[in-house]
Amino acid sequence: MSADLPVEEPPRRLTESIGPRDSDVYHRAYLRWDAYYAIVFAATFLFILSGSDSGTGPRAVAAVFFAATAPWYVLVGRQALLTEGEDQRRAALYLVGLALFFLVPSAFVGETRIATFALAPQCFMLLRMRWALIALAVTNIAPVVAWALMRRPDPHDLFFNSLFAVVTLAFSAILGSWILMVIEQSKERAALIAELETSREEVARLSAAHGALAERERFSREIHDTLAQGFTSLLMLVQAVESEFERDAPLARRHLDLMARTARENLAEARALVAGAGPADLDGSSLPDALRRLAARHEEQTGAPVRVEVSGTVRPLAAGVEVVALRSCQEALANARRHAGPDAAVTIALGYGEDALRLLVRDAGRGFDPRAPHDGYGLAGLRARAGEAGGTAEVRGAPGQGTTVAVELPVQAPAQASVRTRSAR
Repeated sequence: MSADLPVEEPPRRLTESIGPRDSDVYHRAYLRWDAYYAIVFAATFLFILSGSDSGTGPRAVAAVFFAATAPWYVLVGRQALLTEGEDQRRAALYLVGLALFFLVPSAFVGETRIATFALAPQCFMLLRMRWALIALAVTNIAPVVAWALMRRPDPHDLFFNSLFAVVTLAFSAILGSWILMVIEQSKERAALIAELETSREEVARLSAAHGALAERERFSREIHDTLAQGFTSLLMLVQAVESEFERDAPLARRHLDLMARTARENLAEARALVAGAGPADLDGSSLPDALRRLAARHEEQTGAPVRVEVSGTVRPLAAGVEVVALRSCQEALANARRHAGPDAAVTIALGYGEDALRLLVRDAGRGFDPRAPHDGYGLAGLRARAGEAGGTAEVRGAPGQGTTVAVELPVQAPAQASVRTRSAR
């Protein structure tokens, strides 16, 4: 809204930085498992039907039992998998039934053990690590034992089938343990992301509230330093005109003209505030000229002399620095009008240094005790303005010895500015 306070963008939501998250993506991921199970089921079923060494009868029995695993998975197992095995009784019931539907056909047809590649992941998905390893061992070893009892194979075939079962068990245990570790880490990471997102949202809310409060304080200072002071001047002029109507009409008319000019200046400041522009006194004008106009208005309103001294190389500065200097001078002059007493002379000294802008406003009025409590808003706003610009503001005074307002604001040295300009080129 104004040149003296940049408006920061609120922090983005975490989901904006990492991309949108779909709440159903976890369930949709199981469609891939469904496809994987369907492929393994179809391949195993074809192996059972296409062989000839076990005879038609045993293969038919094996095919019937193995076919029952499909509806058992759809009706019972999939729901247990979607709930991540939270219902351990349901998970155990499903795995027991699955083991029976798998063990019978594997006793008749050895090729049924290919389905182990689809059964092993389900053990790790549904059970805790220890029970998953036990279920995995049963799934790999029991079919070989049942097949050996039913078929009475020669030692050579029994050795290779047993070796295949042991290798499959070891591979499934290692891979399954690693997958479980990845899943646990993914869950922890998801919980951390959710917590971080909540924290970021809270930070964004607090940041927005802080920004609104800072803007409110800035706007309060603007109103205090412009409109409120203008209205105070109008009230003082009204009181002066009331006492001058009968005894000094020309002076009263002059004060009426000054009231009209003050009202117009207040109106210009109000429009600048609404438009979010800088102070009207700085519009198309330098800072020293703006301070001279403030001094002239102060002389007209109070009759007290004001001297303006400018030292150093006058040059355009950052808008925020000039605004703080102008508002600080306005506040110092307003305090002089209210507290310094009639005809208190004022000196305004503006110094342009290489790395700082210094403003000194000194009046020869009543002064005050700095240790006494003060309820006014002006001095606090004066220090706040200087602090926001990275500078300092100090108010010194003593009873009967006047008041001095000293403001120092950092600026970019001309030599540094020229070096940076050449570097940019």
